[in-house]
Amino acid sequence: MRKMIALIVSLAFVLGTIGYAVAQTSAPAPAAAPTTEKKADDKGTEKKPAAKKSMTMEEKKAACLEKAGTDDAKKANCEKRFAAKADKKAATTTEKK
Repeated sequence: MRKMIALIVSLAFVLGTIGYAVAQTSAPAPAAAPTTEKKADDKGTEKKPAAKKSMTMEEKKAACLEKAGTDDAKKANCEKRFAAKADKKAATTTEKK
């Protein structure tokens, strides 16, 4: 009798686990379809730039100062950091000549 009860309990557990797993659903597939159509339309209408150029030291310094905003400490840090890089670059070019 004990084996019969254990069998019923284990069967109920297995069926419950399977039912719980089947009840888990993923995102509906039709929701993803409009995004692919939108991407196809965007590719046809927009042109990408030819090549992405790296920023020069002056542009990096300007971006840093712009990001600093009104904070004087951050602006001073940007000035110091890019002044040091410019000095290193000038020293290496004079040594090579």
